[in-house]
Amino acid sequence: MYAVIATGGKQYRVKEGDVLCIEKIDAAVDSTVSFDVLLCGEGEEVKIGTPVVDGVKVEAKVLGQVKGEKIIVYKYKSKKNYHRKQGHRQPYTKVEITAIG
Repeated sequence: MYAVIATGGKQYRVKEGDVLCIEKIDAAVDSTVSFDVLLCGEGEEVKIGTPVVDGVKVEAKVLGQVKGEKIIVYKYKSKKNYHRKQGHRQPYTKVEITAIG
């Protein structure tokens, strides 16, 4: 069985046992979070929510708070001696899907 969940402005297709990095949420490590389901299905049978499927939730266990790869933000204006260099690492929450239902 698979499901489509929405969190952090993005949608993810998940199934039980998946590990994914989502936008940071305030949750302690080893705690459980739940997500609303937009779509769920198994084989040819698909349920589509309006906007969520009634009675179906996705449970996930928080594995940790992690950071993404570093990106470099570089600003430059020609002939004006203007240079600015800044680094950024996006914070994520790593979760494991434990149950769909």
